[in-house]
Amino acid sequence: MKFTATALPGVMHIAPEAHHDHRGSFARLYCADLFQAAGVKFVSSQINLSHNMARHTLRGMHFQDHPFAEAKVVRVVRGAAYDVVLDLRADSPTYRKWTSANLTASGAEALFIPEGCAHGFLTLEAETDVLYQMGRPFAPGHARGVRWNDPAFGIVWPANPAAIDAKDLAWADYAG
Repeated sequence: MKFTATALPGVMHIAPEAHHDHRGSFARLYCADLFQAAGVKFVSSQINLSHNMARHTLRGMHFQDHPFAEAKVVRVVRGAAYDVVLDLRADSPTYRKWTSANLTASGAEALFIPEGCAHGFLTLEAETDVLYQMGRPFAPGHARGVRWNDPAFGIVWPANPAAIDAKDLAWADYAG
C-alpha cells in the first residue's frame, strides 16, 4: 500500500499496490501493521456499506461528537464518488478547511479520515457502493453533521445533488 498525506493533517490517501498475472490481480486493502508503519493508528472495529442508486447522490457531511468520535477508512467498491473530508478539529492548523479525492472502484484507493473530521461524498455514477471501515462502532445519539453547502467551509462540489436526505439539508449554519 502507498500512503500519501493530503493537505489536512492526518488525512491520508491510500492506494493499493496490485499484483497482476494471467488470472487478474490481487491487492491488500488493509493491514494494521502497514497502517501503523505509515503513522496511521487505526484498527477497524465495524464495517458498513452504503449503496447509492442514483448518480449525484450526496451523503454527508457526517461525524460523531466526542467522546464517540470515529476514524474511518472509506473506499468505493462499485462505481465512483467525489469524497470530501472537512477538518473540524478546533486545534488544527487546517480547522474548517477541506480536501477531496475522486475514489473509484477500479482504482481501489481509499481515504483515511481521522477523528474530528466530517466526511461526505457525491456519487459520480449510478449504482455506487462505498465501504466504510470504522475505528469505533456507531454510537446512537452522537451522530452530527454540517450542511454540504455551508458557506463557512466553501466546499466545491462537481455537481449539485440529485438525491439527498432531508436531514442533510437541514443542518444549521456552522457556528463552531
